[in-house]
Amino acid sequence: VFGLSSVAQVVLGKGNTGHYLSINMAFGIGATLGVYAAGGVSGAHLNAAITITQCVLGNISWTTLAAYIIGQFLGSFMAAATVFALYYDAIYDYTNGNLTVSGPTATAMIFSTYPAPNVSLQGAFFTEFTATVMLILGVLVIHDEKNNAAIKAAQPMLTGMLILGIGLGMGLNTGYAINPSRDLPPRIFTAIAGWGTAVFTAEHSWWWVPVAAPILGCLFGVFIYKLCIDFHNHSSHETEHMKEQSSTDVS
Repeated sequence: VFGLSSVAQVVLGKGNTGHYLSINMAFGIGATLGVYAAGGVSGAHLNAAITITQCVLGNISWTTLAAYIIGQFLGSFMAAATVFALYYDAIYDYTNGNLTVSGPTATAMIFSTYPAPNVSLQGAFFTEFTATVMLILGVLVIHDEKNNAAIKAAQPMLTGMLILGIGLGMGLNTGYAINPSRDLPPRIFTAIAGWGTAVFTAEHSWWWVPVAAPILGCLFGVFIYKLCIDFHNHSSHETEHMKEQSSTDVS
């Protein structure tokens, strides 16, 4: 709700009631509050790409995976419906009742991401992939107890700052979806609410990129983290444990 409504305010206000920075900040605030709200319940599974990665790693069951993704999709779909209701009058005034995906009065980008006109599909895929690699690396750095993890109370705020940082640096090409649960349910909502199937066929059927690229990016990011950081942490802890055990034996 925070993120989508900030985009609506920027688009419908024609730049007079916010800018790109305000969108970045709103998504960061929304992520922060989401992690605070759900952290004690599920560990704050807000992103289907991360949830799928956790399942592949064996950290959660397939049943839990399904429950979390259903929850994510319902939440995101309802967020889109809420923002549509909130800005219903402004949307119809801005578009004269003509809901479009492209053109001077396009409004579909309020709810889901679309690539910039000068970016190829391959370039857009690489952008989403890379941004999600940075997302999962940041999440792991913040939460990894075996490493130098942040204190628990600060983790949601740092996660929000991570989202803000990704938006500030990697949002130009695609609008940094970095989350299938953030992008696909609102797209489905817009298809139902009046924008039609163009939300799926526009930009060379772009819709699948914010679904597939974040999942692959998450898996690759975990691999990089384990290779470059986690593996060495395990080695250090094992060495320390062996030293302590040796000292005990000597004593």
